[in-house]
Amino acid sequence: MAAPVHAGHVPPSERLRDPALLVIDMQNDFVRRDAPLEVPDSRATIGPIQRLIEAFRTCDRPVIYTRFLSREEPNLLWHWSPQCWPDVKSCWKGHQRTYPDIQGARDCSDVIDELKPMDGEIVIDKYGYGAFHGTDLDRRLKAEAVKSLLVAGTVTQICIEETAREAFHHGYRTTIVADAVSSYAPDLHAATLKNFAMKFGWVADTDTALSWL
Repeated sequence: MAAPVHAGHVPPSERLRDPALLVIDMQNDFVRRDAPLEVPDSRATIGPIQRLIEAFRTCDRPVIYTRFLSREEPNLLWHWSPQCWPDVKSCWKGHQRTYPDIQGARDCSDVIDELKPMDGEIVIDKYGYGAFHGTDLDRRLKAEAVKSLLVAGTVTQICIEETAREAFHHGYRTTIVADAVSSYAPDLHAATLKNFAMKFGWVADTDTALSWL
C-alpha cells in the first residue's frame, strides 16, 4: 500500500480545485470604527479581500458571504457577547447605526460597503460562530460543485476557525488566507493559523492563494 500523501505535498492545483471564496462576517458592527464589536485590524484586510473577490469574480467562481446575526431573545451567546443585549443591539438585523468613518446610518449587520455582495451572490445568515452550523451552506456549495474553499474575514480564532474546521469535516479542502483574516488578539490569531495548518488545511497569503487559481 502506498504511503498517504502529506498535506504539505498536495499540489496547489488540488488545494484549490473547483474553489469558492468565503468572506466571513465583514460587517459594519465588526469592521467600522467605534463599532460595538470592533476588530480594528479588520480594516487592513479590506484590500486583500477585495483582490480575492475580484479574482474569483473574474474566474466566474462563487463568492459567498456570511453574516453573524444576534438573536433578539436571551440566549447563551449573549453571556460572551454582551454587546448583543437590547441596550446595544449589536448585529441585530435591521438595526440602524452610525459610525464615524462613514457618512449616514447603516444596517449594523450588513456587509461593509467596500465589500458589498453583487446581485445573485450568496449571503449566509448564521446565529452562531460556524457558517455550516444550522445553515444551508453545505447544500449551496454542493449545488455549485465546490470542492475547496478559501476563507477570509473576521474573527480569526472565532468564526474563521470554527467555519474552516467545519469545512474540513464536510470534506472541503480549505485554506485560510493569512493576510485576509483579522483578530483583536494577536497571540490567538497566530496560534489559530499555526494549529489549522498542522491538522486541518492550509494557510497562505493573498499573493500565494491567487497564484493557485
